[in-house]
Amino acid sequence: MTTIVEQLGSLAFQVTKSGLPDSLRREAARRLLDVIGNSLAAKDESAGKIVQNVVAAWGGPLEAVGIGVGKMPAASSALLNGTLAHAMDFDDTHLPSVLHPSASVVPAALAVASAMNSTPTQLLDAITVGIEVTCRLGMAGYDQELGNSVFFERGLHATSICGTLGSAAAAAMLLNLNASQIASAIGIAASMGAGLLEANRTGGTVKRTHCGWAAHGGVVAAQLAQAGLTGPPTVIEGRFGFMQAYCGDKVNLDAITSELGTEWVLPGLFFKPYPCNHFTHAGIDAARQLKAEGLTAEKISSLELQVPTPVLRTIAEPRAAKIKPESGYHAAFSGPYTVAAAFYREHGLGLFHEDFEDETAADAEILDLAARVNVVSSQECDDIFPFQFPAILTAHLIDGSSITKKVLVNRGGPDNPLSDQELALKFSSNALRTISQAQAAKISEVIFGFPTNLTSLADLTQLLTDI
Repeated sequence: MTTIVEQLGSLAFQVTKSGLPDSLRREAARRLLDVIGNSLAAKDESAGKIVQNVVAAWGGPLEAVGIGVGKMPAASSALLNGTLAHAMDFDDTHLPSVLHPSASVVPAALAVASAMNSTPTQLLDAITVGIEVTCRLGMAGYDQELGNSVFFERGLHATSICGTLGSAAAAAMLLNLNASQIASAIGIAASMGAGLLEANRTGGTVKRTHCGWAAHGGVVAAQLAQAGLTGPPTVIEGRFGFMQAYCGDKVNLDAITSELGTEWVLPGLFFKPYPCNHFTHAGIDAARQLKAEGLTAEKISSLELQVPTPVLRTIAEPRAAKIKPESGYHAAFSGPYTVAAAFYREHGLGLFHEDFEDETAADAEILDLAARVNVVSSQECDDIFPFQFPAILTAHLIDGSSITKKVLVNRGGPDNPLSDQELALKFSSNALRTISQAQAAKISEVIFGFPTNLTSLADLTQLLTDI
C-alpha cells in the first residue's frame, strides 16, 4: 500500500515532469511577487539584520540570491529570505488552517531555483506543490468540532512546522530528485519542523525567524535526500509519525490525500491587503465603506464592531489596551484602533505600514474615535468563522440615526480577490521602503512574465541582488 509521503512524492515528481496549467502558474507568480514585496519592506528590520549577520559568518558557496544582500549558499538564502518574508506579518493566509504557507515555501524555492538556474515555470510549479503539501498537512490537524487547529491549541506554530515539509518538497523538485527522493526529503524535513507560539503571548522576536527556519530546514532536507539520506515511509501517518506527534488522535489524514493533484489550495489563499492582524481586516473595510459614502468621525456618536467570538481575545481584550495601544505594533492587533484609523488614513490599499508607526498610534484624533468603538461578538459572524474573518460595523450618529455595513467576505480572498493592479500596488508600496519606483515596476513586470516564460529567473535575481 502506498503511504502518504509516497503519494506526495509521486505528485511532486509528476508535476516536475509534466508541469502545471498556466492558471496555477499565474497564481504562483502572484504569491512570489507578494513575498518579495513583504521581504523588501522588512529589509531593515532587526530580525533580518540579525539573520544576515549570522549567515554571513557561516560562509559557503555564493550560489543563491539573498534579497538585497547578494549571493550566498542556498540554505542561508532560504533562512534570510524566509525571515524577511514573515517579519512584517503581511504574508498570505490559508483558511481555516490559518497557515501562512508562501512565506516558507517561496523563499526555499527561490533559493534552490536561483542556485540551479531553474526556469521560471519550474520555480512556479515547485511553489505550487510546496504550498499544497504545507496546507494539506495543516488541514489534517484542523479540528472541525473545535473550529480551530490542534497545532494552535497546543501552542505550536503550524506555519513553520508544516512549512518545513512543504519547503522540502519544493526544494527537492528543483534539485530534480525522483519521487522516492522527494518523499525522503519530506520525511527528513518532518524531523526538522519546529515553532512555538509563546512569543505571541509574552514577547521575544524569535517568531519572525520561523518561516526562515522552515525554508532553511526544507532546503537542507532536500540536499540530504539528494546525498542519499532517507526518511521513514510512514513518516506522516505512523505511530511515531508527524501527525501523531504534533496532533495526537485528533487528525484527519484524508485531508492530505483526498483529491490530491486535482484540487489545489493555491487559488483559495487569502492575500493580506493591510499590514495588521487579519481579524481586523473586515472592520477596516466596513469603515472604509462608510467613509466612502461621506461619513466622517465628527458625525459619529459611537461605533459597534461585531466579530466572531474567538476573535475578541485578540483584537478587543483588554479594552483599555485596545482603545489606546502602547505602540504601532500593538495597534495592529486592535479592532478599535484599526476601525478608527480607516476613517482618517489612506495609504497603500487602505491602511499601510505608516499607519502602524508609534507616532500614528498615538494620534489624538484616531484615539478619540477608537474610544467610541465597542467590539462585541456576533452569532452571524460565528456561523462564518473561521472560513472567513467577517465583521459587522454599525455607526450610531449624533443625529440619532444609524448605518450598518456588513463585510462577510474578506478582501484578498477568492471571493473578493485583489486584482493584479491592486497586488502590484501592495508590492510597490512595500518595495518603495527599500528600492525605487522604477525598480519596483521592473520586478513586477519580470514576475508577471514568468508563467509564460517571457522573462528569465536571472532577470529577477539580478534585480534582487542590485539593491
